[in-house]
Amino acid sequence: MDEDHSNGGFLDTGKADKSVWLMKCPVVVAKSWKNRPASSSDSQPLAKVVLSLDPLKADDPSSLEFTMEMAGSEMGSIPKSYSLNMSKDFVPMCIFSEASQGKVAMEGKVEHKFDMKPHEENLEEYGRLCRERTNKSMIKNRQIQVIDNDRGVHMRPMPGMVGLISSNAKDKKKAQPVKQTEVKRTRRDRGELEDIMFKLFERQPNWALKQLVQETDQPAQFLKEILNELCVYNKRGTNQGTYELKPEYKKSVEDTADE
Repeated sequence: MDEDHSNGGFLDTGKADKSVWLMKCPVVVAKSWKNRPASSSDSQPLAKVVLSLDPLKADDPSSLEFTMEMAGSEMGSIPKSYSLNMSKDFVPMCIFSEASQGKVAMEGKVEHKFDMKPHEENLEEYGRLCRERTNKSMIKNRQIQVIDNDRGVHMRPMPGMVGLISSNAKDKKKAQPVKQTEVKRTRRDRGELEDIMFKLFERQPNWALKQLVQETDQPAQFLKEILNELCVYNKRGTNQGTYELKPEYKKSVEDTADE
């Protein structure tokens, strides 16, 4: 590869064979790391990963347990201990970076994928944080604007449009009904929407997709993505056509609801 990187068309593959970990972390943790003070030293670790294994089952990969302990005192009320569920069943991926000068580099290939979840001892504290964030997100900051011109001038037909409005009864009969277009819904933050979903499933255990669209005011396709991660779909039985939380999430919601 050409060593001259002044041309933005080159890709630096010097670290292409480096093994990296891909981790999905809770929103509160991601925001905490993103808002880390700029004065903090780059050499100071964000967290510490602890690997535990059973010496009697050293050859069994399922005996490995990963936990993460958050570092630093600026975490505030955020839980400090998390479990890392490792998965090797994922699509092969590589990590890329882009410098401010436009230089693109390959930082490595993903060897392990982890789902980061609060440790059992922190579930109660994490549930409280989720409820607080849900309550804040459900507060709608609506504004009322007073129109100075209250004589309805802005509602009058514009010049040239009068002829387009027919008062003939026959024309009214021939007029085809206008098909209403689907209302465009703005996507919420993913973590914020997950909190709202947990709150709804506290209210009742089973929901149809149409009901959830009305309750959350979110696009159906976006809701399906969230539901596929958090819920199971009932294809038969008394709750046919509805979603309910997966057992691991249902236990967390029940624990927080008992407080």
